Amino acid sequence: MILVNSLAEYRGRFAPTPSGPLHLGSLLTAVASFLQARHAGGAWLLRIDDLDRARCPAGMADRILRQLEAHALHWDASPRFQSGHVAEYRQALETLRQRTLLYRCACTRAALRTASRAGPDGPVYAGTCRERARPRGALRLRVGSGSVCVDDGWQGRQCRDLAAEVGDVAVQRADGLVAYQLACAVDEQAQGITEVVRGVDLLGSTFQQRCIQSALGLAPPGYRHLPVLVDAGGRKLSKQNHAAPVEPREAGPHLHACLALLDQAPPAELRREPPLEIVRWGVAHWDAARVPRAAQIAGGIPYNALQQTSSEAP
Repeated sequence: MILVNSLAEYRGRFAPTPSGPLHLGSLLTAVASFLQARHAGGAWLLRIDDLDRARCPAGMADRILRQLEAHALHWDASPRFQSGHVAEYRQALETLRQRTLLYRCACTRAALRTASRAGPDGPVYAGTCRERARPRGALRLRVGSGSVCVDDGWQGRQCRDLAAEVGDVAVQRADGLVAYQLACAVDEQAQGITEVVRGVDLLGSTFQQRCIQSALGLAPPGYRHLPVLVDAGGRKLSKQNHAAPVEPREAGPHLHACLALLDQAPPAELRREPPLEIVRWGVAHWDAARVPRAAQIAGGIPYNALQQTSSEAP
């Protein structure tokens, strides 16, 4: 069994993918991770998940940085761009290869959809290519048997059976691009992250990344998974669902909304303060125990309603 333990000196992070600007859902994660780090007297770092350059429009990373600055969320140290650390990921792959933990998987997406088993976090690879020699294809990590457990700060103790509920993890795509899960596992170690704060929709990724960290002998961080923010229709706020970007001119109302959604009970008059004062209040009054434990913050504040209300505020 694999157990995850927190480390003493706090280092948190926020890791957006620059495929589009920040929306209220991603800002909620940024705010929670920032407040958790600052309230602990620790560092808050940025990582830009731009490995898949085809998905990342030119200038989008800079736009995200400016959005964070407008909301008074200031990071420590230079952001880590994944695209600048491919050599580190290749070295990790070589380490796994030398330990004979990798094999080629030639399954197409259609084949994976057909053969994969349903798991608590999504489809689970059935091991179709595990015992077959394949000259080409994606690289997968053999996860073995047993279980992996994470003591999540908000979701409680979470365990998964490696074979039945996680499956062999893809660490390199068929096109040669390093897989997201491996890059993230390496990044947490490289930046010295002690706790990851992110959406509960990424809980499944935690188990895959933990398998990779274990295979590489890397120290794992702790985890806190937030409920995801959904709109009035129950849809997750996301770039795929065309969630509206957060605009700098509405930074104060956005921050106040995030504090309310995180159940921090910000006073109504705080909404009119400059972003820096709202963030300072949030750090001083942060209570991680109040954060909702549910999978979703149902309804939340529909973005259009937030926009209308904030623009009419005195």
